[in-house]
Amino acid sequence: MSRLSDITAALPVPAATFLAWMEFQKGASEATVEAYAVDILEFETYLRGMGASLEKPSEITKSMVQGFSASLFRQGMARSSMARKLSALRSLFRHLLRLHKIDSDPCAGVRNPKQDQRHPAMLNVDQVFSLLDEKPEEKSAPPSSSTPANADETFRLRDMALLELLYGSGLRISEALGLDVNDVRPESGHVQVMGKGSKERIVPLSDTCRDALSRWLAVRDRVPPVHGERAAFLGRRGKRLDRRQAARILEERAAEAGIPQHISPHDLRHSFATHLLEGGADLRAVQELLGHSRISTTQRYTHLNLDALTRIYDAAHPLAQKSEKKS
Repeated sequence: MSRLSDITAALPVPAATFLAWMEFQKGASEATVEAYAVDILEFETYLRGMGASLEKPSEITKSMVQGFSASLFRQGMARSSMARKLSALRSLFRHLLRLHKIDSDPCAGVRNPKQDQRHPAMLNVDQVFSLLDEKPEEKSAPPSSSTPANADETFRLRDMALLELLYGSGLRISEALGLDVNDVRPESGHVQVMGKGSKERIVPLSDTCRDALSRWLAVRDRVPPVHGERAAFLGRRGKRLDRRQAARILEERAAEAGIPQHISPHDLRHSFATHLLEGGADLRAVQELLGHSRISTTQRYTHLNLDALTRIYDAAHPLAQKSEKKS
């Protein structure tokens, strides 16, 4: 059984039914459904300590939800994590309300904790070049499936193709790992991905990304797929590469490149968006490339543009220079 199945089995029927609806009707990814399941199970554990349960959702009150939120605060949980858990509960109770399983929403009027101002993590351009720059010994002639197999070389090509795709096209890690081999045709200059909410979008490929993908696909057959696995990115055992493996690949490459801070696959997406905006890209265009449904989500990156503009202003504007001299 998968971890999601184990968690679902521990939940009352109303909650388990909601999770099934999310996965099969709404089209949410398994990672999203699992995150909701973990949060709802935590709430169910809290309720049982109070002699209540989601088995009888109509008996859940607003004060119970507020008490759960207060208990998370006392545990010292990050405000963003608290907000995510409350969001999961809101989705659950809205679903139950639509099905007439409850008469009122116990989450109504329960506010999220005030969030700390956080900006997306990112790499600067030099760090990205260091991360993606191949060493001279790595820039050999393009191999093929007929070339004598070298496991280290094969997976190095896979790793470079994945990292080029995450940064060069700004894909979510779930989107990149969800690609099948037939979805990736580097010669077309773009890739079609399945985003959040089962929304498809077409994303262009950079020249270096096209080259990296071509080199990896030329040797992909060196990795025997398990049961006809069609994933574009395979792990060493022939199964679809998973998130943990992808994160480890990035950590190892970042260490080789001398990047001091911890970075995640999603940080490459943040860097992609920020560098586009700093290069003068239109906010709406970046929104489309990222697959954001709301422009406000993309606007998180504009503060970095403002920082760059301020530096330019301070360095070049006559009044800014005069003000600096007076001080």
